[in-house]
Amino acid sequence: MLDAVREPQALGFDADRLGRIGDWMSRYVDAGKLPGALTLVARGGKIAYLDQVGARDVESGAPWTEDTILRFYSMTKPITTVALMMLYEEGGFGLDDPLDAYIPAFRDVTMLTPGATSVDQVVVAPRVPTLHHLLTHTSGFIYGFNGGVLGDAYEARKLHFAPASGGLESMCAQLAEMPLSFAPGERWSYGVSTDVIGRVVEILSGQPFDRFLRERILDPLGMHDTAFDVPADKAPRFASLYTPDGEGGMTLVESGADSAYLEGKVDTFSGGGGLLSSVGDYWRFTEMLRGGGALGDVRLLGPRTVSFMTRNHLPGDLASMGQPVFNEVSFDGIGFGLGFWVMLDAAKARTMGNAGDHGWGGMASTTFWLDPVDNLTVIFLTQLRPSSSYPLRQQLRSLVHQAQL
Repeated sequence: MLDAVREPQALGFDADRLGRIGDWMSRYVDAGKLPGALTLVARGGKIAYLDQVGARDVESGAPWTEDTILRFYSMTKPITTVALMMLYEEGGFGLDDPLDAYIPAFRDVTMLTPGATSVDQVVVAPRVPTLHHLLTHTSGFIYGFNGGVLGDAYEARKLHFAPASGGLESMCAQLAEMPLSFAPGERWSYGVSTDVIGRVVEILSGQPFDRFLRERILDPLGMHDTAFDVPADKAPRFASLYTPDGEGGMTLVESGADSAYLEGKVDTFSGGGGLLSSVGDYWRFTEMLRGGGALGDVRLLGPRTVSFMTRNHLPGDLASMGQPVFNEVSFDGIGFGLGFWVMLDAAKARTMGNAGDHGWGGMASTTFWLDPVDNLTVIFLTQLRPSSSYPLRQQLRSLVHQAQL
């Protein structure tokens, strides 16, 4: 369980103003827009605010609790990035290594011609994606929901790295048959790059990806509720997933009691979006990052590696790399490191924060960030897909920063 909440004022917060977060969550839940929600706000490893409202399953009325297990989707990506960077610290590879050095099927990669109207309109790509391209989402891989000719082709081939899709080796082999969206390094486009990283971790380590995470990251950090599936004894704590119904409310997408993530159903360990976790577990992961790669006596990464990962690795901001907006968030003034967005200029981004703060979110409207300037950690959890449904992340930033003394 999480540590006790400290007196907010002693941690530099106005308690009454911090309480606005609970009012904000309740407004969404009471209006039927979110099933339930939880927010954690901490400074220097001490929790100043922790509250949850609503239900993890609206149909049964099961309340949202601190130990609720939920789909973290793309908040899996930072964990996968840490896994690869642990191997990097062991001298196992270079960031500029081409992907085909590890997965030969990507050797003769093609890319779409500009303005292509068919997925068959391709040319030979000028270069093979590197591991750095994968880490920074400049590889040319996309998600099917990005749309367009290539997105439609991804959807037709079911290149989702879904829980039961045949395994990482098979999925990467199918992906290698598709063209890239653009020449690696030329643009930023969110996609399955981190899923491919999961396969690279398997090849470098000689272990299945789920076992590597369990033995090298999850168990050492005490993240015992985090996995790619939910065992039967924990299934009652697993939240249901919802989506807006188009009329101001929401509708059930997947019940926690009848989910593709239940034990025995999962064969594909998606490094881009497959982990299930709880607030207590993810708090331990963020504390490791805040601690420069260490939590207590457990060190996963060196502090210089974490610093390197949380710098901007793009030539400019995301807007200049072809991504002016993502979900509800402007990407002016936002860069990208290895596994995290990185704040470059809060005024340009038109969002409260400090240069150097970093984090990421998930498709079910979850998010987290760490702010080294204010020594701040924030985790927000709910289960509403897609994450662009409401401006939750922008609103939460304002609520957290207005409460600081």
